[in-house]
Amino acid sequence: MALRACGLIIFRRCLIPKVDNNAIEFLLLQASDGIHHWTPPKGHVEPGEDDLETALRETQEEAGIEAGQLTIIEGFKRELNYVARNKPKTVIYWLAEVKDYDVEIRLSHEHQAYRWLGLEEACQLAQFKEMKAALQEGHQFLCSTEA
Repeated sequence: MALRACGLIIFRRCLIPKVDNNAIEFLLLQASDGIHHWTPPKGHVEPGEDDLETALRETQEEAGIEAGQLTIIEGFKRELNYVARNKPKTVIYWLAEVKDYDVEIRLSHEHQAYRWLGLEEACQLAQFKEMKAALQEGHQFLCSTEA
């Protein structure tokens, strides 16, 4: 059975949204171990948790952003399936907007850096094609709706 993890693709918008596509910035965290890859906050589902609870808990643990500081965007949920450390893995992502553009990010020991990035830069740092696709789809969703 595949390992299951859940997370949030967190974004913020500049004060003048929809003027240009660079108004949306995504939060990526750099892992402290392994290949130091960049991803949104995510982690494994614990017993008794549902997927969204996991995503919110992991975001709080890894980035210091609490559920009350976020707005989950209705209608967007992506499932990524890939192999990590020779095991199949499934990661579920939702889109979430920070309510405060200048929210404080507090990293856990699992990450060594964070960056807010426009779509193109975020896709360059997110080395895995499934993650790039999720970021692109999230951006397209935000640009095509009144979310």
